[in-house]
Formats: sequence, C-alpha cells, structure tokens
Amino acid sequence: MKKRTICLFVLLLFSLSIFSSGCSSQTAQKSQTAPTKITVTDTLNRQVEINGVAKKVVAIGPGAMRLCCYFNNPAIFAGIEQMEIDSPTGRPYFYAYPELAKLPVIGPGGPNNAPDPEKILTVKPDVIFTAYAPDKATVDNLQAKTGIPVVAVSYGKTSTFDPQVNASLILIGKIIGMDQRAQELVGLMDQFKNDLDKRTKDIPQDKKPTTYVGGLGMKGTHGIESTQGNYSLFNAIHARNVVDETGKTGSVMIDKEQLVKWNPDKIFIDGAGYPSILEDYKKNSQFYQTLSAVKNGELFAILPYNFYTTNIDTSIADAYYMGKVLYPDQFQDIDPEKKADEIYKLLLGKELYAQMTKDFGAFRKITLQ
Repeated sequence: MKKRTICLFVLLLFSLSIFSSGCSSQTAQKSQTAPTKITVTDTLNRQVEINGVAKKVVAIGPGAMRLCCYFNNPAIFAGIEQMEIDSPTGRPYFYAYPELAKLPVIGPGGPNNAPDPEKILTVKPDVIFTAYAPDKATVDNLQAKTGIPVVAVSYGKTSTFDPQVNASLILIGKIIGMDQRAQELVGLMDQFKNDLDKRTKDIPQDKKPTTYVGGLGMKGTHGIESTQGNYSLFNAIHARNVVDETGKTGSVMIDKEQLVKWNPDKIFIDGAGYPSILEDYKKNSQFYQTLSAVKNGELFAILPYNFYTTNIDTSIADAYYMGKVLYPDQFQDIDPEKKADEIYKLLLGKELYAQMTKDFGAFRKITLQ
C-alpha cells in the first residue's frame, strides 16, 4: 500500500511538471510573437505609440528619407515621393541606393505639397516619418487620416551638427530596431564636429583670413549674392565670415556693393550656383575684378549640399575642405577628397566623391573667365 501511494505521488508530480512546462512554453511563445509596444517622443514633442519594431516605413518631406538612409538599410522603405525620383542629382543617398527609384510612389513630395494619405495607405507602412511638420496639428491630422503612427523628425535650425539631427537619428533607430547604428551615427557626427573644433578653436582672430561663401542653394540655385549669416560650416571651423557683421542668421541675399565693401580675402562658391555666377561674370566682369579674392586667385569651389534640405555628409566634407583652404597648417594631414569619401562611406556605406565631382566638379581653385 505504501509503495502504491509513493508511485501515485511520483506520477502526479511528473504530470504537473509536464503541464507547467507546456504552459511556460506557450507563454514563452506568446512573449516572442506578441509585439512589444514602443513609445517615443518626436521632435514636435508628441508622444507616439508604435506596435513593435517597424519593418516598413515611408519618409516624407525635405530630408526625411536621407536620415533613414544613414541606417544603410534601404529595404526598410515601403514607398517613395515622386520628387525624390525626379531630382536625384546631388543627393548622395540616392547615389548610394539607386534602387530606391523602383519603389511605389506615395505622393508628389516637395516642400509645398501636402502628403497623400491614400497613396501612403496603399504601401502599408508601419510608421510614417515626416519632415514636413510645420506644427503638431498637421502631423496629428495625417495620423488620424491614415491610422498609421506618424513621427516628426527635424534638421533643426542649422542641419549640420544640429542637436535635432542627432535626436532624429536616435528616434529612427529606436523605431526600426537599429539603436546601435543610431548611436554610431550620433558618435560620428560628434566626432567630426569635435575634430574640426579642435583644429581651429585656438587660432588667433588676427591670423585668420576673412571669408565669404556665395551661390548657396536656397529653394533653387542662386548667384554670388546668396549667402548665409551665422553659417554653420564656417562656425564649425571658427572662420571669419564677413556676413556675420549683419547680425543675420541663415540665408541672406546681399547687395553686390556690400560684398565689394567687405572685400573678403577668400571666397567659396557653391558648385550648384557656379554656372549662374559664370553667366553673371560675362555680363559684369568689372564687378568681380574689383574683388581681391578674384584678382588674387583666392576663389574656391565647394560641393553643393542643399538638395531637398541639407546633405549632411557633403556639408561636413565641405567643412574639411574649407578648413584646409583657410588654415593649411592645421589641416596638413587632411586630403579633402579622401576625407569626403571617408565621410560618405561612414554615413552611407559607399565612397561617392567621384559621382559628386562628375556632376559638379571637384574641390578646386576656380578662375572666372
């Protein structure tokens, strides 16, 4: 009788262990398959909830797709704006991933065109990243119309080395399950910024040449009058930007007479604006010949970077080239062309300087004639 009781007890324990392991196995399976909700606060300070890691996304508005491309995972995109396909020139992320042009079109794109909710719905993204975002209401409206989480990203006020870019990269990384790459990207941005700062911060002001950048893109191409005050790339290398005396920040259209008064030692010309400047020179060469930089052969071409907002990769490459021109001693170890390819490869996975020079010419000293 005692033996029988012991046997029954052992059988009962064995049955319980099988039952409990089966339950725990089912629980484990559920925990593996059940989506873990992700809650983020976007750049408009909106809280957005997403049903797990996003497998497919769309990126709408100026610069949104570029930030996503820095994750080197083009398979993440479910669709593309028509403007991205129509105007790929000058966008290194499109040179790196030309297959993006084959994606379904989700709307016209462009800074003045509203998103198309119906077309976005046809590609069934898990998340919409938007850089249109003039305000919370606009983004909330798109989210309500599509029923898809919409996350606002931003380039901030200066784009290059702006904290909002870093914040946007962290957001994207968390949502698409690539936190490690996001941290790597932020680290690279800080690394470039700190390197440029370290090389130039201690140069005495009276040892720096005065400088100016003209022909900068601003919703299209422009001539030598198009420049910037408080220019982020000059700030990164502590340059003496003559425009800063105006007290203005961002894009500025100056009078040519003012440029003659400033008469900067060295002038940089944006490659996209260079053809316009050449045309203007043919009509008004006398004006240009009054500038010391033109007469002394101190005119330099930089790669254009303003295409559907800032190509941050190209702008950083430009900063290194401008540093080399202004302070050759501090940049002795830098070959601007090799540095550009290093930057493109670190951010986009490919060396793209040759393609940029094919379209716009290389870093070089230029002569107006």
